[in-house]
Amino acid sequence: MAGVATTCEECEGKRFLASVLELRLGGRNISEVLSMSVTDAHEFFGAGEARTPAGQTLLGRLVDVGLGYLTLGQPLPTLSGGERQRRKLATHLGRRGGIYVLDEPTAGLHLADVEQLLGLLDRLVASGKSVIVVEHHQAVMAHADWIIDLGPGAGHDGGQIVFEGTPAELVAARSTITGQHLASYVGA
Repeated sequence: MAGVATTCEECEGKRFLASVLELRLGGRNISEVLSMSVTDAHEFFGAGEARTPAGQTLLGRLVDVGLGYLTLGQPLPTLSGGERQRRKLATHLGRRGGIYVLDEPTAGLHLADVEQLLGLLDRLVASGKSVIVVEHHQAVMAHADWIIDLGPGAGHDGGQIVFEGTPAELVAARSTITGQHLASYVGA
């Protein structure tokens, strides 16, 4: 059976007691803050009475991974797999460590957001980190330093390394399905 959702008559869906909603920070109550987008919250916690540098830093990381459109109070089950991965990436950006492994981080992303994600991955590499991305998105493959192509087909027809090298070498060889599609993408 499908779940049933109803709006609480007492709080009108705000999820807090009236006594809690009376408390304000920077002129907003907790329900109003949770309904803000990450981008808006990043600005909100960056200035004025609500200035919270640590919070602004964390929100900036979410903006960096292309999640500025999410709301602060958005339930986890409403996020796509790609959004969940990027959220997890944002939590790790401030930590020490040298290797990031991402599986299809572009899932559901608009092309402009893919460009933003590529910029972030470039910054990670420039800072000395290693980034391994399992991806089918041609823009990501064309941008990569090194490609390991598994095949020769998909699913049960795959699992073998059919190519290893730079994107330019893959395009020039056109020896795999991926190489043929990437060649069409880059116009070679």
